Amino acid sequence: MLLVVGIVGIALNLRPSLTGVGPLIADIRQDTGLSSALLGLLTTLPLLAFGVVSALTPLLTRRLGLERALGVALAALAVGVLIRGAPSVLVLYLGTTLLGTAIAFGNVLLPSIVKRDFPHRTGSMTSLYSSAMGVGATIGAGVSVPLALWLGWRGALAVWSIPAMIAFLLWLPQMHDATPPEPSRGIRESLRHLGTSTLAWHVALFMGLQSLTFYVVIAWLPEILQSRGLDAGYAGWMLALSQATGILGTIIIPTWAGRLRHQRSVVIYLGLLEAVSLAGMLIPNNTIVPIWVSLLGFILGGTFGLALLFIVLRTDDTDTATELSGMAQSIGYLIAAVGPIVFGWIYDLVQGWTAPILFLVLTMLAKVATGVGAGRAQRIGQ
Repeated sequence: MLLVVGIVGIALNLRPSLTGVGPLIADIRQDTGLSSALLGLLTTLPLLAFGVVSALTPLLTRRLGLERALGVALAALAVGVLIRGAPSVLVLYLGTTLLGTAIAFGNVLLPSIVKRDFPHRTGSMTSLYSSAMGVGATIGAGVSVPLALWLGWRGALAVWSIPAMIAFLLWLPQMHDATPPEPSRGIRESLRHLGTSTLAWHVALFMGLQSLTFYVVIAWLPEILQSRGLDAGYAGWMLALSQATGILGTIIIPTWAGRLRHQRSVVIYLGLLEAVSLAGMLIPNNTIVPIWVSLLGFILGGTFGLALLFIVLRTDDTDTATELSGMAQSIGYLIAAVGPIVFGWIYDLVQGWTAPILFLVLTMLAKVATGVGAGRAQRIGQ
């Protein structure tokens, strides 16, 4: 029971420090005078950290073990979030980099914990912790503006260090007497093993493409809605709504998919629903905004939970799960980091939202193609 509580505590802290930034961009710009490009870096820096650090995670776990590595990550997350609120632009970016590094470890290691300790409950446990991540994302997006009115934008960013510290205390019992396992093979052999696996690449690319769309929505949805005449508070709550319905996606989809022999049909159904939500985004009618925002959030939550489930279902042991998780999230988040930049660049080029949204349609088609490959009833090495 303590392990489950600890996992949920970690998962709750992996998103609010990211989703809380978008609704505060206008305040940060006004106070600091930063350009749009530098403001975009606040969203992109954690993704770059995810991409670089994720591949290195197995090195840390071989020295410390899963439990202690997660404990170190939680401590680093609390520090990074706290110093981000300091009255310095340089420290703002340093804190963002540190918290991105810490979250990367949590992203990679939670599937490994599930693979090792809950081998017969992978679908339900993946649903549990991925939905907890969705809850954290929703809270971060929804309360950031009210917190900024009370604490200022710096305080609204720094306040997320408190739940991170609480999660660290909840995780302490798991770190006691934890010992690193003996790895079944070396890092070079692992990289060769995964790098030549078509299935591993399908999982990694699916992770990247679903993350790309997620972080485009996190970065740009409030801006899209405000450009249609909606106020910043409403836009922030619509982002929170997308995260809330995403929780339903992370609860329903992995549990459903985990009971199936293969998950290709799940990928196709999600792709069709995403096409409907993107079509709704193209319709300039503010009365239907909550409908397509809700559907899009559900899809993004479902595809995220499915990507995490693939890591567990497509591996035979904890070492391989950690290695695939590192590979998938390293490649995946490097792809995702490009998304908000390309989306914004397309908008600057055409001065309209139709072309950038069509970019998301192309991303969806590629995601379905890789997801069908990742959904095969096969494990890496077979």
